[in-house]
Order: sequence, then C-alpha cells, then structure tokens
Amino acid sequence: MNVIVVGAGIAGLSTAWALTKAGHQVTIVEQGPIPNPLAASGDHHRIIRRAYGAAAGYGRLITQAYDAWDEMWGDLGATHYDPRGFICVSREAGDEAEQMREGLEAGSFPFEVVESEEAVKRWPFLEAGTFRYAFFSPEGGVLHCRKIAAGLADWLRANGASVYENSKVTEIDAEGGTLKLAGGETLRGDKIVVTAGAWVLKLFPELGFDLTTYRTAVVYLEPPAELQAAWNNAPVVLDVGGKTDGYIIPPSGGAGLKFGSGLHKVKTSDADWNRQPVKGEGEAIRNLFAPPIARATEYAIKEVVTCAYTFTADERFFAQEIGKCLIVSACSGHGYKFGASVGRRVAKAVDDGDQAGLLAWLRAETA
Repeated sequence: MNVIVVGAGIAGLSTAWALTKAGHQVTIVEQGPIPNPLAASGDHHRIIRRAYGAAAGYGRLITQAYDAWDEMWGDLGATHYDPRGFICVSREAGDEAEQMREGLEAGSFPFEVVESEEAVKRWPFLEAGTFRYAFFSPEGGVLHCRKIAAGLADWLRANGASVYENSKVTEIDAEGGTLKLAGGETLRGDKIVVTAGAWVLKLFPELGFDLTTYRTAVVYLEPPAELQAAWNNAPVVLDVGGKTDGYIIPPSGGAGLKFGSGLHKVKTSDADWNRQPVKGEGEAIRNLFAPPIARATEYAIKEVVTCAYTFTADERFFAQEIGKCLIVSACSGHGYKFGASVGRRVAKAVDDGDQAGLLAWLRAETA
C-alpha cells in the first residue's frame, strides 16, 4: 500500500517507521525541518512515566510504550532515553501529585514515599517547609526528542521511505487520496495518515469541535552554582504539587534544565500565533515554582521556547477517519511518551482497517 504521512512529529515519524517495517511504500511530509523546533514534539526532551492519576489506563499502556521504544532503539542503533526516575511533591491534600501517587498505588507500580525533611536532604533544590511529602518512582525518565527525530528520519531514508522536509501541505482531498504542496506538487496515496499536531485544524477546520489549540511555552534556566550538581543528578520532577501543574526536566542528553507549567497556556485558533517569546515570559513561568523550588527567583533565564498543542476535552487521544484519511492527534502535552507505540498501533489500523479498535486503544479503554 502507498501511504502518505502528513506531519513529522513523533506520531508521524513513528507511524512512518512502523508502516515501513510492515512493507508499505511510505512518504512522510513535514512543513519544516526534521526535527522541527516549532512542533509540539520538537523540543529537546520530554518525560516518560507511569503515574497518571485517575487515567490509570494510560499507566498500563506505558508497558507497551517501553516495548515500542526498545524496538525503535534496536532499529536506530542508539538509545535516546535517560532512565533517571521521577519524583512528585505534594503541597496540598488531594493535589495532582497526590492523585499521581494514588494512581501508582492502584496499578501496583513501584514508588517510595519520602518525608519532607528527608526529601530536602536528597534533593536540595526543594525548599524546606513548603510541601507535605515527596515520592520517588524508578520507572520513568527523559526521552531525547530531537535525537529521536533525526534518527528516525535517517532510518526512513535508509529503508526506502520518501522524506519531504520544508514541504507545506496546503490542501488534502480526503475522498480522492491526494494532497497539494505549497510548491505546486500533488501527491497521491492509497491512504493518508494526518499527524499534523496543532496544524491539523488548518487542513480540517471542521475538527475544531473536537480539538482546541493552545499556545504555551517552557523556560530553560541556569540554577545557582551550588545547586547545579544536585540538578545534574536529579530525577525528573513530574509535579510540584499545589495548583501549579508544574514539571521540571533536569539537564539530560545535552539539553539544559527546563521548567514548564500547565497554567501557562493561551487558547488560540492559529498554531502559528505569537510563537516568539514575549518579554517577561520566562520569569513568569519560573516564578510559578516558588515554592516548592528553593531560591527559584535566582535561577537565570537562558531560553524561552514556545509550543502549540491540540487538546481534547478529556485529554485523551483523538482519531477520526475521513475518506482515505486517518487523522490522529495527541491529547495535550502528555502524548510524546506514547509516540513509538502510537506509531505501531496506527500502522496496524492501516493494515486491518479496525479504526474503532484503534480509537479504543488510543483512549486507553483497551490494552
């Protein structure tokens, strides 16, 4: 089968990888370079972990995610994963960190509760007296996104796929199975898989009832010198508790210390809107972390990186078939960790036509 994949973020690249391995003729088309720093999966690194609170089904699917990543590492000949585990910090009863702990308990996944005084000794970047407790899980760490994307693009070329970079899709004829590029070229496929992230609404605006686009940003920071070693050896901070909805990725894979918060997002109708950082944005994100991060306002701003995400109302994956097109979208910023397994599952659906089964899997309703 001749399959065209639109969008070379992690979902598109992984789908192209799995389809190529299944024997299909694959073309992947990306509007920017690969990796594309503007894409939702185009930043340096992302988190993989089991903790999912009430969405425990996704915690179970992490087993498949790890298996798919291991298969991919074998094909790429390199492992772009740093398994340093993660911690959560609870500041209020019932906060998201505590919900994460309850999800781990429900799934019988390993973790260790660490009382606040001991946590400050183990992770001195935490501020004493600002949180109830922390917990540590060894099952998690950091995925190195740009290295993965570059490796997959090279693998696809080496294995017979056609890779179009800097080739913007301007129109898709879902019934006819064709698409037009900004340069005037028309491509035709037996199937078109659209994994265009926040740009999908430019191609299928009717999906705006199901998908909402947000513009967000993360900040890379330089900590005080005496805390640098602690951060270099730190686990991922999955949640800082309270209402911050904040996470921290320590230096890993050549990338620096990154802070991000779910509070820092703005709804938009255009994935290209306001992609340059605005004055004071880095400080605003950083300051959301004080507390429980000690001396947070002393962390120097190094870089602010913007991003556009699609969200579904229930923060679960989305898939819909329109004519010869299969449109697949992540549910929020949580999707990257499932990238390799999503690619395998989408390729299976292209083979067997079971779109209902694909959607049930994407929504973690089935294993």
